[in-house]
Amino acid sequence: MDIVRALKTEERKLEKYAKNALKQLATLKATMKFFGGTTPGTKLVYGKKRRKMSAAGRLAISKATKARWAKVRAAKAPKRRRKMSAAGRASIVKAQKERWAKIRAAKKAKKAV
Repeated sequence: MDIVRALKTEERKLEKYAKNALKQLATLKATMKFFGGTTPGTKLVYGKKRRKMSAAGRLAISKATKARWAKVRAAKAPKRRRKMSAAGRASIVKAQKERWAKIRAAKKAKKAV
């Protein structure tokens, strides 16, 4: 019998807690309504009514935006890359090899000392 009594007291405590939580929720919703915001977790807007846009209106805006961006992209001509001649590339390779040879020689000389 003690277990049943303990469970009933717990039930009363939880009911009291639930009532307090519902009161706080109602207060919060009233405050949100007063300030014209939304209730948490919902898309209900209190205070101001939201205007709805028709599907045709959204489609028209979408098409216009896509056309505008297509025009912007078309205006940007892709830059052509400059090509390097084989002789120019060979001279760069040769100079780089000479630089590295100098660095290796300097390291070798340093180790020898």
